[in-house]
Amino acid sequence: MQALIKGALVVGENQEAIGDVRIAGERIAAVGQELTPEQGEEIIDAKGKILIPGGIDGHTHLCLDVGFTQVSDDFYTGTLAAAWGGTTTIVDHPGFGPAGCPLDHQIHTYHALAQGKAVIDYGFHGVIQHLDGQTLAQMSALAEEGIPSYKVYLTYDYKLSDSEVYQVLVQARKERLLIAVHPENDGIIGYLRGQMVREGKTAPSYHPLSRPVACEAEAINRMILWANLADDAPLYIVHLSNERGLTFIRDARRRGQQGLYVETCPQYLLLDDRCYDQPGAEGLKYLMCPPLRSVQDREGLWEGLVEDIDIVATDHCPFFFETQKLRGKDDFTQCPSGAPGIEERIPLLFSEGVMKKRISLRRFVDLCSTNPAKLFGMYPQKGVIRPGSDADLVIIDPAVKKVLTQKQLHARVDYSAYEGWEVQGYPEWVISRGEVLIRQGVFSGKPGRGKFIPRQRPPAVEA
Repeated sequence: MQALIKGALVVGENQEAIGDVRIAGERIAAVGQELTPEQGEEIIDAKGKILIPGGIDGHTHLCLDVGFTQVSDDFYTGTLAAAWGGTTTIVDHPGFGPAGCPLDHQIHTYHALAQGKAVIDYGFHGVIQHLDGQTLAQMSALAEEGIPSYKVYLTYDYKLSDSEVYQVLVQARKERLLIAVHPENDGIIGYLRGQMVREGKTAPSYHPLSRPVACEAEAINRMILWANLADDAPLYIVHLSNERGLTFIRDARRRGQQGLYVETCPQYLLLDDRCYDQPGAEGLKYLMCPPLRSVQDREGLWEGLVEDIDIVATDHCPFFFETQKLRGKDDFTQCPSGAPGIEERIPLLFSEGVMKKRISLRRFVDLCSTNPAKLFGMYPQKGVIRPGSDADLVIIDPAVKKVLTQKQLHARVDYSAYEGWEVQGYPEWVISRGEVLIRQGVFSGKPGRGKFIPRQRPPAVEA
């Protein structure tokens, strides 16, 4: 593509200024003011609009198999929805593979699942479901193939033991790798869920009580201490839902702990545990792990966005309400955990954060694009508007008001957790590596155009 975006408020790394951005092929060729159009360039008038680097969602679950069912989005429908919402790159968390499979099994599986399907660029985190010498060695080998981050679970069927998690952290520190963790106390959660089933407390309203804040916060603190013991191994806390866990993160940073990063999600910023009290089985739409928390937790996370939280991702994990979520209509423990949100992230955070002056425009871009690019090893190829970077660009019209509704969204699912939510400001143009995917409400991307992005060991976690 040869194009010149004129007159936008360009959100750069160090400043916001009215200017122009030239695209040549897949890259940004120039950033400046009053750039002169060249022959053959398409001129995109962006006066009154905001130009940001394409969004990066570092926490999605496409094609995820949970044993008894599979999420409703594959790499086509999921990345299609992402593109409509202004996200131009994802880093997906693969599900567990067969028992005993090598670490690279799921990476090979997901390469095949994404090939010919993805509309936007993508990467993968590794998932560690058991530990032996081969696993530790493969962590380093896969990093050379562009997989420098790995996820461990403290709950679910393939949770690691304390000693195994510590060994992973030691290896990560040695090899400059990033360890993401799903932090919940499995033993207490298992007891509480079993107790509630035995007592007939199986309505959706009991879900947050079965996974209380203490179980998440305790596991966060445990991981922080273990990472510190492993010489400040790089640690990434995913889907933070509560203020108490954030307090532990702040305390560790004040003590001088390095390499500690944290993510939250729009659902924990905008929704709360009252969603589980809706009539009938409606609360199952919001059944996710960790659960939605209190209004106080929600507001505490907004305060944390100002400087403490590094990234806003989605944990996009969609299931059809009518045919999958309702499996839990008589017992919430039988409901698959997760909710859609890959398309709604940028519009919601822009509207609720920037337009309502809870966060700055620059901070919004850091949370949704620049910080993920840096932490996940794609910077400065992505996450920034500068010459030489990929032309992943989103033009937001701050004047547009839109009501979110499932019928107008694009994920392959039959509900939105934000049904009826009015947002101000919406992506008008979405450009991925110089190719226009969304042009003023018209989609022109193709499945399979998205590329696998080999990621580097990010500078943020270098020894």
